[in-house]
Amino acid sequence: MLVGCAGVGVFGDQPGSAYGYRDREEEAARLEKDPVQSFPHTLVQYDILKDKEVERIQKLAQETVQQALQFCTVGDDHSRVREELWPDPDTADSGMRSDGKELEGLGYSEREDFHEFQEMKYSDAIAAVTGRWMEKGDKVVVFGEETANFGGGAYGTTKGLPDRFPGRIINTPISEAGFVGITCGAAMSGMRPVVEIMFPDFTLVAADQAFNQIAKARHMYGGTTDLPLVARTRIATDCGYGGQHSMDPIGLYALFAGWRIIAPSDAFDYIGLFNTAMQSLDPVIFLEHHSLYTKRFQVPKENLDYFIPFGRARVTKEGEDLTVLTYSSMTGRVEALVEQLVAQGISVEIIDLRTVDLISLDYETIGASLKKTGAIAVVEEAAGGQAIGERIAAEVTRHFFNELDDPPACLTSKNVPNSVSRILEAAAILGEEEIVEGLDRIGKRNWY
Repeated sequence: MLVGCAGVGVFGDQPGSAYGYRDREEEAARLEKDPVQSFPHTLVQYDILKDKEVERIQKLAQETVQQALQFCTVGDDHSRVREELWPDPDTADSGMRSDGKELEGLGYSEREDFHEFQEMKYSDAIAAVTGRWMEKGDKVVVFGEETANFGGGAYGTTKGLPDRFPGRIINTPISEAGFVGITCGAAMSGMRPVVEIMFPDFTLVAADQAFNQIAKARHMYGGTTDLPLVARTRIATDCGYGGQHSMDPIGLYALFAGWRIIAPSDAFDYIGLFNTAMQSLDPVIFLEHHSLYTKRFQVPKENLDYFIPFGRARVTKEGEDLTVLTYSSMTGRVEALVEQLVAQGISVEIIDLRTVDLISLDYETIGASLKKTGAIAVVEEAAGGQAIGERIAAEVTRHFFNELDDPPACLTSKNVPNSVSRILEAAAILGEEEIVEGLDRIGKRNWY
């Protein structure tokens, strides 16, 4: 029985030569190189298996397929699936994500639940909480380019871990498709890999693994496989690294519902959300802005074991005139502009989304804020075409149309790749003056 394989040129039960796009001689030559043919021969050649054992395995495979065919189909030609085996249409979206039972009983915390704090750099928090999970068991491994170099990776996010956990901080070749694919298989096999994609632009190199496999595997397997995988990537805008090393991939990841997307604005949130991600059975991507790496934040003293739930936003500043949704480094940038806005007569309520995939948006917090303000803006640094604000705006409109004085507004960077010219890059990235001007207009209902 022939199976579909475009590389060999087989379509259903018809070889590619039947369609005329390659001849039978080329087809035969390629079939000889098919692993189904070549691998058993190699095993026999190296005396790992005997010919009779190979024949027995092949016979078993054929019998297993035939049994499955007999079980699943009816009719002499086996062309119809048995009626009782057709799935319920209501389950079309089942299995996309874990049911969340693995997160039950975690005992979530926020800042007000702690009394003693210490300062910690953002990058040190990443290393510390990663190390805490590596202490818990050898199923946690870290993959990435240069993660085991320089005593803690190129940016200090595995600081001290290569010496503490030899062989578990794994340097990879510059082959994102390869090492992201490895972590997919590792997660499906019961491990808890952490994979660092040094620059988010190169997610595109690993797109088949990141989006066609990791984001879809749970659903494709009917919810029978878990994907306990954490990916991390550093957004390197305002570094002069150019268009191929400074992408903000939030809009890209948001296209695939299988991914949970986390964008912590400080070290406290990073630790708590990382712990939840490592407990989760879903794939989670952390968007880490480089500008936060060297900043110091207050975290609970000698405590790396608290959890922050997915899908819970945080109001960082209360206001009356305008709700501002933001995330990652933009949260601090907007907070720093509050006094200017107050001087212009605009009282803003700032909501740090923290979890930014569309499925997990905290509509309860957003809705409560909108009842006060009547207007909303999404402010983000991502380039216009890669941003998520317009999709959030659409969801907000759908949920809270009656609360809105005006349609939601979105502030983003220009829809261009960042330039290696620092002047051009600065001109492309959403700046403070643009934020103040935009929020002033929105707050005064002059945006549209």
